[in-house]
Amino acid sequence: MHCPFCQHTDTRVIDSRVSEDGATIRRRRGCEACGERFSTLETIELKLPVIIKNDGGREAFDARKLRTSFDRALQKRPVAEERIEAAVRAVVHQLRMCGEREVPSIRVGEFVMNELRKLDHVGYVRFASVYRSFEELADFRDEIEKLERDLPPAEEQLPLLAEEAGARAKAR
Repeated sequence: MHCPFCQHTDTRVIDSRVSEDGATIRRRRGCEACGERFSTLETIELKLPVIIKNDGGREAFDARKLRTSFDRALQKRPVAEERIEAAVRAVVHQLRMCGEREVPSIRVGEFVMNELRKLDHVGYVRFASVYRSFEELADFRDEIEKLERDLPPAEEQLPLLAEEAGARAKAR
């Protein structure tokens, strides 16, 4: 690491600290030549695939757009913020693990639908209606019937936020 003051090429690490979220390391460094001290931040750089849009255009993956999709689908739904964040992380993880440099947006949409199906069925149908361009009431009916056929037994379903809060209140 070059010293930002004298451009000397030899600096040493004095102290290292991991951030609260574990995503970065803050290093305090000292220059061997001029004695000045400075801090650096070290982060993991993972390359996510480029998204191929339906019109053939390509754009860099944007996690904010992904989060916005979840927020729109789950607007005014009783789903805990932590569960939404976990679903977003799961989609990003799936994109990283696919090992491809380019991924069609359709595949990203399928990843999102799989996560929404686990989180909230109303949010899932909302997203599916836009994603699959529902035009008639029958499209909604077909999707809901398909969802009902694929539902796990009630004891295997994830609880909603209201149910979680009720369970916590009873535990107190």
